[in-house]
Amino acid sequence: MKTSPKNYLLLLALCTVFFGFSQIEVKNKIVDFTSLLPLENASIYVQNTTIGTVSNSDGKFVLLVPQEFESDTLVISSIGFKTYKVAVADFDNSMDIFLEEDIASLDEVVVVAEIRPKTGNDIVLRAIERLPVNLPDSSYIQKGFLRHKERNNIEFKWLIESAITVYDSGYAANSDEYLKVNVDQVRKSYDLRDVDSVFSYVAYSNRNRGRRSRLKMEDVNRRDISTAQLEKAIKWNDTRINGLQNIFQGKLNLLRNSNDAQALFGENILEKHQFKLDTILVDNGRKIYKIKIDKSADFVGLQTKGVFNEGYEAEGWLYIYYDNYAIKRIEYDLVAASKAQKVRSKRLFGTQVNHKLVITYMEYEDKMYPNYIYYETPKLVNVGLKTNEKISEKERERYNKQERYYFTVQEILFSEVILDKEKIQTALLGEWDMDIFSPKPYNKEFWRNYNVLLESEEDEKLIQDLSQRASLYKD
Repeated sequence: MKTSPKNYLLLLALCTVFFGFSQIEVKNKIVDFTSLLPLENASIYVQNTTIGTVSNSDGKFVLLVPQEFESDTLVISSIGFKTYKVAVADFDNSMDIFLEEDIASLDEVVVVAEIRPKTGNDIVLRAIERLPVNLPDSSYIQKGFLRHKERNNIEFKWLIESAITVYDSGYAANSDEYLKVNVDQVRKSYDLRDVDSVFSYVAYSNRNRGRRSRLKMEDVNRRDISTAQLEKAIKWNDTRINGLQNIFQGKLNLLRNSNDAQALFGENILEKHQFKLDTILVDNGRKIYKIKIDKSADFVGLQTKGVFNEGYEAEGWLYIYYDNYAIKRIEYDLVAASKAQKVRSKRLFGTQVNHKLVITYMEYEDKMYPNYIYYETPKLVNVGLKTNEKISEKERERYNKQERYYFTVQEILFSEVILDKEKIQTALLGEWDMDIFSPKPYNKEFWRNYNVLLESEEDEKLIQDLSQRASLYKD
């Protein structure tokens, strides 16, 4: 979908209006005071705003704060730890931040006037019941950063970093019709995957074939397929499996889409999940339930078109505020459980965990907005070496476990919430395109003032290795 020059300028204006050119850079490392280990996914934000970020797997972060907020309070918090607060202007970039453990006393929370739920199931049901109150009930726009990477156990094969805009009309509306995503800018974009996905080509070709004329893997020779044909098939497979619509409009947007038919966290939530209260922790001075997600009577499935995405059991954790039952954080894994899915997952992916999801929320004007999303899933690239032909050792090496099994990770950081109705209407005048695979020119000035996720040390090295083979920046 192409955007007219007029509409493009409208979207670009909206992208840049909230980021001044005078910024304060706040960066450091967050460490567990007791274990001296880095704290991942700690929240770093300016109090009473949505300007913030999260720490990476090394505990490190970087945040650009507009100069106008230099007198405001910078908050660094992590569930289960005491919160660190300091004025933005007084923050010391040279000293690591050590957070101490902070666990709520049960004696402090049991004596209350109201009748409270006592079991994990009852607490979660109360939280689901409260979603219409705790989630946004009117339209809003969020500005965010997307990092989309694909790799095997050795190297990156594919990397895209984009600035995105998400429009949502509110919790009560259907996301298929009333939630939009636009890719505004691209910072890095390169695809170094070997064009060898014959499986994708077969699946793509069979999409419009009759049953009798369907291709089989053994009938297809890589040498007979042009590179252009394979690239087209790979992009089709990328889009249906890893397009942004799957994150925002699919079943894994667990809270936002809980009203949808057959939602995972819908009316029949206890048929697919059981919940056990583990303990009560503290988050930024507020008590928060830590609840274990466990299997129930039925398997969990995602009903992905053209893909056997069924037969899972859910594992993970929910963190729910004690005072208002707002859900702060979801850690949600789907693990192969049915016999068919176990066999499929082992053969095609080399893992039983097919979906790994983390969603954290930030509270802004008494509503919970998405703050950070992490989604990891294995990727089917080839189906292994099955040939009697004499091939080179290099060709055979492509099919070892280190090279063969791919996985995709998508991370999204939201750093702005826009509630102004006039600005929202202006943005909606443009055409919206969520295709992350479409190339866009690199805008150096835009990225100089935009908050991004800091790479881990491992990722930084892999990106450097990738950039040695080809340029990541497209001017």
